[in-house]
Amino acid sequence: MDGASFPAEEVEPPKLSVVVPLFNEEDNIDPLHLSISTVMHRLEESYEIIYVDDGSSDDTVPRLQKVLDREPFCRIVKLRRNFGQTAAMAAGFEAARGQIIVTLDGDLQNDPEDIPMMLEKMKEGYSLVCGWRKNRKDKLVSRKIPSKIANHLIGAITGVRIHDYGCTLKAMRASVMKGMHLYSDMHRFLPAISRLSGGRVAEVVVRHHPRRFGVSKYGITRTAKVILDLMVIKMIVSFMSRPAHWFGVLSLPFFVLSFGVLAFGVIASGGQGPEEVAGNTVIYSSISFLLFFVFIHFLAAGLLAELILRTGDYHPNELLKGHG
Repeated sequence: MDGASFPAEEVEPPKLSVVVPLFNEEDNIDPLHLSISTVMHRLEESYEIIYVDDGSSDDTVPRLQKVLDREPFCRIVKLRRNFGQTAAMAAGFEAARGQIIVTLDGDLQNDPEDIPMMLEKMKEGYSLVCGWRKNRKDKLVSRKIPSKIANHLIGAITGVRIHDYGCTLKAMRASVMKGMHLYSDMHRFLPAISRLSGGRVAEVVVRHHPRRFGVSKYGITRTAKVILDLMVIKMIVSFMSRPAHWFGVLSLPFFVLSFGVLAFGVIASGGQGPEEVAGNTVIYSSISFLLFFVFIHFLAAGLLAELILRTGDYHPNELLKGHG
């Protein structure tokens, strides 16, 4: 993080913080701020708007600075270079002072008019309210189809089934999100992380508009990265809570292969001469021993991990949530 611009005078922390990650969105700044501020003015709550510049190379920052000059409740967080949306959102979470954090994209496709509805939904006791772009205005092949596949996979693996993991428009309690260790593309897994950390998650249908200015920074090439991140989430949640069990499962194939190779060597030596039998014995017994050693290694690693888990001072979910 390169730095943040703050109001000249510190006041009591606002109740609401709106976090907007931006990357080369110069033409969207003025209409975006107008739409957000119009909605926020109607709410009878104190608020701040935090624009996070993710290393833009256009006039995004100068235009943001003009907004800051006339709007004391706005703040700008500038990253040194383009780190990606997850890093930008994490920086925004860190800077946010509100009890409730609202996130939305800076491309004018999310509609700030949906924010009051989401805040009302939160009053029912939810920790996180996600937007569902039911009538999504994006390209079918490069955006919609990969998104549907990803949403299905994430829901199936994490057990947290919502329609739209990729929608940036969300409202969340800062107490749940503060201190989360977000990296790679894990901002899209916030609903699953929140649920796994004990929060309640809801989903509401929100509006979605076609992009008016600029170009999209996302595409089908991100699919592999999302799948890898999903594997990490699943490993942390399932694997780390029962390490001895999972290491035991991983060790079983090596145990079976060890005795299988040894048995095959005995059968293959039948009817052969003493020299061939001696050669086969050395080869197959060596392979069998190596496989059995791997089996023992996995078991020992599982027991060691279990010991660390039981005697440590953290819960597996702390790897997701942190200590904020």
